Amino acid sequence: MQEPKASQRDQFVSKVGFILAATGSAVGLGNIWRFPFLAGKNGGGVFVLFYLVCVVVLGFGLMLAEFIIGRHTQLSSVDAFKELDKRFTFVGVMGVLAAFIIMGYYPVVGGWSVAYVFKIILGEFSTDAVIMGEIFDSLTKGVGSPIFWTAVYMIVNIVIVAKGISTGIENASKVMLPMLFGLLIILVIRSLTLPNAMEGLKYLFVPDFSKISGEVMMAALGQAFFSLSLGMGCMITYASYLGKNENLVENATVVPILDTLVALLAGVVIIPATVSFGFDLDSGPGLVFVTVPAIFATMGPVIGRIFGVIFFSMVVLAALTSSISLLEVVVSYLIDNRNWGRKRAVVITSIILFAICIASSLSMGIWSKYTVKGMNIFSLLDWIANNILLPLGGIFITLFVGWFWDRDKVKAEVTNNGTVKFSLFNVWIFLCRFVIPIIIALVLLRGIGII
Repeated sequence: MQEPKASQRDQFVSKVGFILAATGSAVGLGNIWRFPFLAGKNGGGVFVLFYLVCVVVLGFGLMLAEFIIGRHTQLSSVDAFKELDKRFTFVGVMGVLAAFIIMGYYPVVGGWSVAYVFKIILGEFSTDAVIMGEIFDSLTKGVGSPIFWTAVYMIVNIVIVAKGISTGIENASKVMLPMLFGLLIILVIRSLTLPNAMEGLKYLFVPDFSKISGEVMMAALGQAFFSLSLGMGCMITYASYLGKNENLVENATVVPILDTLVALLAGVVIIPATVSFGFDLDSGPGLVFVTVPAIFATMGPVIGRIFGVIFFSMVVLAALTSSISLLEVVVSYLIDNRNWGRKRAVVITSIILFAICIASSLSMGIWSKYTVKGMNIFSLLDWIANNILLPLGGIFITLFVGWFWDRDKVKAEVTNNGTVKFSLFNVWIFLCRFVIPIIIALVLLRGIGII
């Protein structure tokens, strides 16, 4: 029997609770793992500049659009579009598919994070780049070990989502995010005291415009979507738990700011340390799993181990707040549209996702020879989600709000029927109608090789 929707739409207890929960959904591996290595790979400062532009223009604009859709309908992504305009139901379906695909590789990295908690406890960290690289390669290219840790990570997701997540995520985020910010600040201070740290800061924040390229812009846009959990219905679902008196404009401003701050702090921790220890800035996701433990190693065997365990525990928890919301997008669809019970939806979905995660993990090692256009399974899933599905979702969501939804109803929802001032409403509508869709479309075409 289908569970009543009221049980799925428990409202957030407080404004702070929603902001932290939404930020928790956004903050995760996209900030701590993906942002630093993409910044290192794509020219540092020029990537950061384009990323900030994407967050200001695209991030705020699209997040506000998703917020108003979710709160207005009080429904998850697919049903929200089905109620507003059945012609756009495919946008919600596409969001569910994006969340599903991301969950086909995201838990693999989450599993690495869990593994590193125990590796640090056992003292498996060193300032030697070669040793740290060997430890990371041994984990990622192995067979049994990475799959085991992926399973552990998935089980935690299953347990939490099977019980429902609104209250759990809100309460957990109130604890996890302040702790994560505090730990990042401590690590920033430590990183900035390393030799040649200023060179790393210059690389990160001083743009070298000779490095501008379509690939850099595409990477920045993809990261903005990936990091902010946009284009896949996560924010529509979370906003559906909001009361009608919440200030959506303020929330759509605060969440991207907090999310971006975490990304920048992670970059300040990792990039200067990378330069100081002589690591390769283009070393991919290994930056966070190789460089960060090396920072801890400089603190001494006891203090370094303590901070290492806490940091990677926070990485795990931050990742969980994101992956839980992604899993919930898929599970909610099955509950609302297939009449599945929550536990059945969670278990069956998770079994399928775990099988895909196994393939993603093995593609880093013994299956690495199986590629599509030079990409292994892990990279291919990441490419499809971030270069195709998320941009397409962003395009159609903003087009719907800008062109197809009644303008007066949009304004009424954004301003809480005139009680909230939003002087930039016309500018925002213009962005939704023209600027955001055109920019995303150009980058989308670039990403699939048409231009």
